[in-house]
Amino acid sequence: MKKLIIASTSTVHGSGYLEYILEELKIHFKNCKEILFIPYARPSGMSHQDYTEVAQKALKKIDKKVIGIHTFKNPIDAIKQAQGIFVGGGNTFVLVTQLYKNNIIEAVQDAVKNGTPYFGTSAGSNICGLTMSTTNDMPIMYPPSFKTFGFIPFNINPHYLDPDPNSKHMGETRETRIKEFHAFNTLPVLGIREGSYIEVQGKTITLKGDLKARIFEHNKEPYEIETESNLGFLK
Repeated sequence: MKKLIIASTSTVHGSGYLEYILEELKIHFKNCKEILFIPYARPSGMSHQDYTEVAQKALKKIDKKVIGIHTFKNPIDAIKQAQGIFVGGGNTFVLVTQLYKNNIIEAVQDAVKNGTPYFGTSAGSNICGLTMSTTNDMPIMYPPSFKTFGFIPFNINPHYLDPDPNSKHMGETRETRIKEFHAFNTLPVLGIREGSYIEVQGKTITLKGDLKARIFEHNKEPYEIETESNLGFLK
């Protein structure tokens, strides 16, 4: 049975790294002593080891040991042996390029299908959808494909921001960008606001957190959905 937590962000305003979601992670990873961390997204260009240490410091608070996938000679074996998997945020183009380079897309899909709990934040959430095409990131690398894990039957836009009527910024809003996506694609897109997340238990997909999410469907006006709503209708 698939078990996933797909979070918009690792850090909400006023709290430390993963602090807002640690209690949920304690339950999610309850049967895991060790968690395999995939630091490929490299936020701010930091090293894999430095990023792993950030994750270790946070998850130590719930008595979990974190091991970076970069420390294994064979990343596929690391995934097969993993008790739990955490894919951190950063740049989605960098992350997906490394996933393909290390040939681990299928290995992660198989692990999750077989019940290994998965946790993703930001870029690590983007890749849970069918493609990475609704990321907010700069295309600083060119992955072999935009296709990603497909754990859920729609795309995600993490860090979703509502238009600010008082802003003097004249550039495109997130809503505009997603409408541009829908000029060429028909996949639904879920805009997840900061601090909210998706929980997947088997075939059940539920919006969690304090905030509503915004749904974008092809040739429809975007609309809001309440927290605790079942998202299984999005296909």
